[in-house]
Amino acid sequence: MFFSGFSAALSQDKRPTKSEEDDVIRVDTELVDVPVVVTDRVGKPLINLKQSNFTVFEDGKPQEVSDFSATLAPFEIALLLDTSGSTRDDLQLIKRSAQNFINALRPGDRVSLIAFRTDIKDKRAQAVSEILSPLTADRDVLRSSLERTSTSNGTPYYDGIIKIVETVFRGEPAPEFRGRRAVVAVTDGDDSTSVSDFDEMRELLEKAGLLTYFIQVNTREFFEQNLLGDCQSSVHFSSAQIRRYYRRFYPNANIEKVSNFCQLGDFERLAVSKKLYELADVEMMALAKASGGKVFPVGDLSEARNAFKSVADEIGTKYSLGYYSANAKRDGTYRKITVQLKGLPAGTLIRAREGYTAPAR
Repeated sequence: MFFSGFSAALSQDKRPTKSEEDDVIRVDTELVDVPVVVTDRVGKPLINLKQSNFTVFEDGKPQEVSDFSATLAPFEIALLLDTSGSTRDDLQLIKRSAQNFINALRPGDRVSLIAFRTDIKDKRAQAVSEILSPLTADRDVLRSSLERTSTSNGTPYYDGIIKIVETVFRGEPAPEFRGRRAVVAVTDGDDSTSVSDFDEMRELLEKAGLLTYFIQVNTREFFEQNLLGDCQSSVHFSSAQIRRYYRRFYPNANIEKVSNFCQLGDFERLAVSKKLYELADVEMMALAKASGGKVFPVGDLSEARNAFKSVADEIGTKYSLGYYSANAKRDGTYRKITVQLKGLPAGTLIRAREGYTAPAR
């Protein structure tokens, strides 16, 4: 009893310092990572900037930047290779392009490799995503993993991204990788077999704060050339794609909805294809823009090498800012992030993460 009373007296006399109060607040908040790229008016990256060149606002209110990484800091990158559909005949080209990308990264950068393959379950073939290599800086391990890349009979693109978030980037990053984690996906973005959907994938990506880059391969012409005619010999939409088409474009329409590809005429097949590719474009652009990343469209996989180089160059010129939100409420609301530049020439351009969802109680 004596010690309890003595301790209580001490606690009444000792007021927490400002630093201690800040520490208590920061226990209840999370460091918000904001990847940033800065270029001049013609697109040339600006390097050697200082923390003092940046001001961060959350919902219009200035925030104190407590963490800053310059362009020389390393990155962790999950490389997703879509090896389905029209890319099957270009598997070696995909592998060479991916190897060139890995070679172009800096020695401290770590890479994980993810691809699709076909599994047989209950005597039925199904496409699944597979982590061929966890995060590593060992280029020999990555080269060996690339050689194991195979093709698939479908595109579990949403599931693949979710696997990256939940497995590759499951744990907290080491200090040198805070705000410096990215997904680089080579895909047309048209999912055909995932169990999950786009909204689920987007929410997880947003919470993880991952940069997203897309090397968007245009497969539409190839697909539609093989889409028409006899139902048995033509390429098919999956049931998931047909459901997505009706759900996104005719959610409340009083029209007959079919689930069997063979019930669609040629005109309807082309209409579905057009809309699904448009949707993939919108989804990729939204993910890249919100995260501070970018979409690099390529006409075919022969152009992928240059696109990979552009991604590697940009990753090597990223800054990372981190702040503890002055709004300590755990209310699950979306908060808009704005980054402004100071002391730089007119016409300087900036691309950064656009916002995040606060933790909920």
